[in-house]
Amino acid sequence: MRKLICSLLAIISISVITSDLKAQGNGAKEKTGKASYYHPKFIGRKTATGEIFSNNKYTAACNQYPLGTYLKVTNTKNGRIVYVKVNDRIGHPQRIIDLTHRAAADLNYVNSGLANVTIEAVSPDEGKRRIFAQTTGDMVDDNTL
Repeated sequence: MRKLICSLLAIISISVITSDLKAQGNGAKEKTGKASYYHPKFIGRKTATGEIFSNNKYTAACNQYPLGTYLKVTNTKNGRIVYVKVNDRIGHPQRIIDLTHRAAADLNYVNSGLANVTIEAVSPDEGKRRIFAQTTGDMVDDNTL
């Protein structure tokens, strides 16, 4: 009986945690805060997902969303937007996201080092399409998604 109760509690706990993570990743709620970008010393190191870090990709470290979540990141000062995939965790508690140098350059804040941004989870389909468009330089308007 004790094993049965422990098993049920474990299943309920996993369900609650999973549904909470899904809600975080799929919620359209925007979050605003400070963005930074990775130092070159991280190039070649493993990220939290096991991927090898490259400053030339559209990836990010973020504790606000589950690993694998695609995000739309907007620089609130100039309105520029990039799409990234969360593949790492950020170690700085006062920042909501840490972007690659490529993404930070697209948002035009490399010289200042920090930017105020808004982040919002998007569907994997939209995230993949937008990242591909950013990578290849092909412009994708909202009507094609």
